[in-house]
Amino acid sequence: MIKDKNLLNEKKQRLIDQLKKEHAFWSYSLESVSLEHMNDDQLIAYTMRYLDLAEIKDLFSIFSYGKIKRAWKNLLVPEGEYLYTLNRFFAWYYFKAKNPDAYLKSLQTRHLNSLLQL
Repeated sequence: MIKDKNLLNEKKQRLIDQLKKEHAFWSYSLESVSLEHMNDDQLIAYTMRYLDLAEIKDLFSIFSYGKIKRAWKNLLVPEGEYLYTLNRFFAWYYFKAKNPDAYLKSLQTRHLNSLLQL
């Protein structure tokens, strides 16, 4: 992981710029999308959702494995069937799930149970 704060911010800004090129922020004014207004979990989720493997690989040089996995579990996995194929790939490729289907099902069930407890 990169420790230099300037280099970290530069890499994060590069990801934001690429997300803007991909029109990931179609419902926002592009001027309002900035490093200061986006938290790390959002940046991770948007990158995993809209960008390619090279940019996702960059996430692992910016953030810890645990932080990336937590953001994925909290922001992308709850979308269920809508992102099922993408999440199945992430579970297998990045998070080494031996049975991605069962793993996703258990994560989604835990998420739903946590919502029911509110």
